[in-house]
Amino acid sequence: MLSDKSFPVIEATLPLVGSRIGDITPKFYSRLFAAHPELLDGLFSRSNQRSGSQQQALAGSIAAFASHLVSNPGTLPETVLSRIAHRHASLGITEPQYHVVYEHLFAAIAEDLAEVITPEIAEAWTEVYWLMADALIKLEKGLYAAQANGEMWSPWKVASKTPAGTGSMTFILQAADDTPITEALPGQYISVKVTLPDGLRQVRQYSLSGDAGTSRSFTTKIDDGGEVSPVLHNDVEVGDVLGISNPYGEITLKDGNGPVVLASAGIGCTPTASILRSLADSGSDRRILVLHAESNLDSWALRGQMTDDVERLDAAELQLWLEEPQAGAKAGFMSLREVDLPADASLYLCGPLPFMKHIRNEAINAGIPATKIHYEVFGPDIWLAN
Repeated sequence: MLSDKSFPVIEATLPLVGSRIGDITPKFYSRLFAAHPELLDGLFSRSNQRSGSQQQALAGSIAAFASHLVSNPGTLPETVLSRIAHRHASLGITEPQYHVVYEHLFAAIAEDLAEVITPEIAEAWTEVYWLMADALIKLEKGLYAAQANGEMWSPWKVASKTPAGTGSMTFILQAADDTPITEALPGQYISVKVTLPDGLRQVRQYSLSGDAGTSRSFTTKIDDGGEVSPVLHNDVEVGDVLGISNPYGEITLKDGNGPVVLASAGIGCTPTASILRSLADSGSDRRILVLHAESNLDSWALRGQMTDDVERLDAAELQLWLEEPQAGAKAGFMSLREVDLPADASLYLCGPLPFMKHIRNEAINAGIPATKIHYEVFGPDIWLAN
């Protein structure tokens, strides 16, 4: 917990630091990459740096964490920290890197707030940083220890590459060596590393969209602003070997017999499709409500897989929303006000951030407890989802 000495300092300076953090973080990244350019090779996303989204995400995480410590003394935001730890582990973040980040982040803070910062302020914000860092380090060590191997990257051969809806592609991979394989859980994701045309390596996370277990398949939509998916779609061929991380992600199907609602939009159907596949393969008798939204039917990347799996389950129902109306689907955007939600349902949610915020709010208004709403956030804006 935040110490009695630091609490009033953080409470008093949070508005100032919060208002300046968006200016501090670009200075931090400039310092960090000047000192450690190797961090852009296979760790930090160059496209997120260009767009500024990574800077905004770091700013949001620091301000949100400090705000939580002030508003909820003696507690940590465990759900969000767990989500961040899984993402860090999928990238191979190590404890020494937190010390590197601290050095350059606090140099940037001292530069930006030079006129007002005091030793007491610096000490209090240092405490905030290490409370967050130490919590993440502990979680990440546990995640690494739970893997079947100690490797960050293992070689996997592309066994097939199949178009999956407009602009999407499904890749099925086979292990390319005898590295022990961690069994994946439905809803988890892997990191995929590719080499760009200029020689830089970049990484992106993709949900496992088909069978989990010891197989690896993922479906990706080509991203005009990104750098990894264009390489996968245009350059990677069957027989090529990719570097793949162990599976991570805590948004997985929970044990129980209660109803399940799977709600997704666009390529966000990948983790919900994996959960649906596991329910179909196990012959589940749980009531399952599958809700999906797309711009048009042809864009639905996993249409065949998901409709087939719904058909395999006696107690499953599919509802579809399309922006371009078509028979058998509802017109426009998804709304839970149009859905008869099962009592005591668990909701699994994935899609663009505005979509998830909207559906989460509707679910809470419909009586689903926040603790039974599970959502996966991709991109650097994990904190903003909360």
